[in-house]
Amino acid sequence: MNRLGIENPRGLVAFAALTGCLVTLAVAALTGAGGFFAGAGLVGCGCELLLHRTEPGLMARLGRLHMGATSRFEIRCVLLLLLLGRLHVTGPIGLAAAMTLVLCLLAGQALHAALITLLRRRRALAVAARNIDLRRLDISDRPPRRLTEWPGQRMLVYELSALLGLTASLMTGDARWVVAALTLAAGSCLITVVALVPYLVRAIRRLPGAAQVLAEVDAWLIHRRPRTVLYFSGPRDRADQLTRWLGPVAALPTPSLVIVRERELLEALEPTPLPVLCVPSAAHLSQLDLGGVRVALYPANTGRNIHLLRIPTMQHVFLAPGGDGDEAAAVDPYSKVYDQVWVAGEAGRRRHVQAAVGVEDADIVEIGRPQLDGLRVAGTGHTPAPLPTVLYAPTGDGAAGEPIVRALLDSERPLRLLYRPHPPTGHRTPEARAVHRRIVALIDAANGRRTADALGEAPEDAEAQRTEAQRTEDARRRAELAKRIAALDARLRRADADEAMLTRDRAAPDPALLTEAEGLRRQWHQAHWAASPPWLHQVIEGGMPTLHSCFDQADLLIGDPSDVVGDFLATLKPYALTVPAGLGEEEFRRQNVVARAAYLLGPGASGMEDLLRRLFDPCLDELRTARHEVKEFLLGPTTPPSIQRFTDAVDALAEKGETVVRLRDHHTAPTPGAGRWSVIR
Repeated sequence: MNRLGIENPRGLVAFAALTGCLVTLAVAALTGAGGFFAGAGLVGCGCELLLHRTEPGLMARLGRLHMGATSRFEIRCVLLLLLLGRLHVTGPIGLAAAMTLVLCLLAGQALHAALITLLRRRRALAVAARNIDLRRLDISDRPPRRLTEWPGQRMLVYELSALLGLTASLMTGDARWVVAALTLAAGSCLITVVALVPYLVRAIRRLPGAAQVLAEVDAWLIHRRPRTVLYFSGPRDRADQLTRWLGPVAALPTPSLVIVRERELLEALEPTPLPVLCVPSAAHLSQLDLGGVRVALYPANTGRNIHLLRIPTMQHVFLAPGGDGDEAAAVDPYSKVYDQVWVAGEAGRRRHVQAAVGVEDADIVEIGRPQLDGLRVAGTGHTPAPLPTVLYAPTGDGAAGEPIVRALLDSERPLRLLYRPHPPTGHRTPEARAVHRRIVALIDAANGRRTADALGEAPEDAEAQRTEAQRTEDARRRAELAKRIAALDARLRRADADEAMLTRDRAAPDPALLTEAEGLRRQWHQAHWAASPPWLHQVIEGGMPTLHSCFDQADLLIGDPSDVVGDFLATLKPYALTVPAGLGEEEFRRQNVVARAAYLLGPGASGMEDLLRRLFDPCLDELRTARHEVKEFLLGPTTPPSIQRFTDAVDALAEKGETVVRLRDHHTAPTPGAGRWSVIR
């Protein structure tokens, strides 16, 4: 919407009003206009509260620019003192008292911030964990959130108290009101600071140090002896590279472990039965006893991988991303440091061999895509919907989306459209946001027309009325399930606990909770699709319904070369790709393997009529055989299932690792007569 990144129109208005209020406060303080000052201050408090709730990202950016809540609060306190000096309502004694109280308030707020920083640093354990029994560490509880969280809102309460006192003093001419209000604010701040001190003392005395935490983690590792480790380092917005492998690793029959290097990744991880360690320090990672691990899996190529790659008793595997088979995709020369590179199919193997970056063909293993094993394949176990369903799932800026959506909505034969933009769509550029809003408006208008038509043709038969009643019941059930899912997520994630408490309390996964969460999400999806009238189009944003759930509903996908299309290929359903302007179809198919089994749409959605004819008459689908061939080339054969191939690859490499360790142990045996160990490398 603007360069500040404010998405909510109310947020933009609130920010403009807040800026105006600050200017008004400064002018009022200089001129002694107490009434304007109080009014602008109260409006500013309201704007601050609205922005804290609707635009937390903006407030964080202002903090990085040294114009955060604390800085704004300090400026307003100084302006209040300047105003009191101009008004003469307080007198010398009252002004001195007000100045003292404001200084106490600012000092208390600074001391509170310092205590919070000390507490957070002290409670940041050397190693954080999930689903690992570390209860013997005797970790204390964190302070209540009302003492540590929401600093901006807390300062607003102090400011509101002072403004109300100022208003009362202006109305009565009695300075005691503003002094009393400042006393209340300073006293509240002091009480908050004093209440934090016992928690800081307890953290200093009771929380374990790095050596104690590492010793306890080592004891667990020696007892559990995980054979496989899934290792990841990266920013939070790349956590999907890790989470996509949690399911396959959790399905392994032998003990496994997840190691992440950034603390923020613990919050981003989905609930999992796998034990998880967060080890930010390379020095601490080197001290862990990982001698029982035989296979290390790396979903991403990052510099911090070297901290685990140094361990010679492990077999190191790079899980090559994708499955789209794009011949132009980059292959990182860093891949040659791994013992093996695992790819989905023959396309991945060729890509690495032809790149000539040092990865030998013998070290490449095709495992398929275990994450896609559960997708519904075309023609199996699905009752056709009343209307054919087209899923439009662009991953680019959506520039070609408007004519595509118009053509689908204007189809002579009715169909259902599911529009599911890639999460960043609408946030990258103003142009992309405008296109996204226009597409949503087109779909809303089309749904309005279809709803009016449905109401004009009221169902008269009992079966139709029963179906409509059932949809209403499904919608009610979907809302109820959403509430239950939110409540269960709150239990699983525990927003009231910090990292140290979760490390203490998440000693073991709760299978019942995880099973319940999975069942609730499955029921929610069933209720969602059942509650949605099959003649209405849908705009799907956010995490639910999931992309794979949309795949199961769709009869045809329209997208662009990406992992989305690569995943959809596993369903063997027809799909279409948009050809960029200025690129011929032949060259487009040469550059993108997925395009070799795709119907192509040119600029302005040209080719849509032919595509829709194939949608309504599957006999015209001449690319069915090509899709089977491209699928096997990109994702590997259908049998055995990918999860079995993944498990077999882990087992085979673990056996190789055991052999390497036995040979190493044999060569490191003490030489007779020697006074030290002789190590042969």
